[in-house]
Amino acid sequence: MCSCEHDTRISGEPAVLWVGFRKEELIWTGPGGEPTWYSTWPTLHRGFCPRCGTHLASVADNSEMIMVTGFSLTDQHGIEPVGHSFREAAAPWITVTLAPDPLRD
Repeated sequence: MCSCEHDTRISGEPAVLWVGFRKEELIWTGPGGEPTWYSTWPTLHRGFCPRCGTHLASVADNSEMIMVTGFSLTDQHGIEPVGHSFREAAAPWITVTLAPDPLRD
C-alpha cells in the first residue's frame, strides 16, 4: 500500500493497494485492453483504462515491475498488503493490518 501524496491525490483515496507483476508476465484481459499511459511524474507513468478512464497501473522508468491497483484485478485472492509506504503521511484515522510478507520467511 502507499499513502504518498502523489498516490492519494491521483486516486482520491487515503492509500492505494498495489500488486506487482513482472512486465513480461502481465497480460491485459479487460475489455479496454492495454491501458493508455501518461507520465504523471518525471520518471513515473500511470496506466488508465482507455474506455472508462479508471486508474489501473503504475510503472517507473527502468523498472522490471509494473504495479497494478489491487481492486482492479478480477481475482483478488492473495493481494493482502504486506507493506505500507509513506505510512506517516496516511490519514490519521486509517488503520492498516499488514499480512506477513511471504518473501521474508
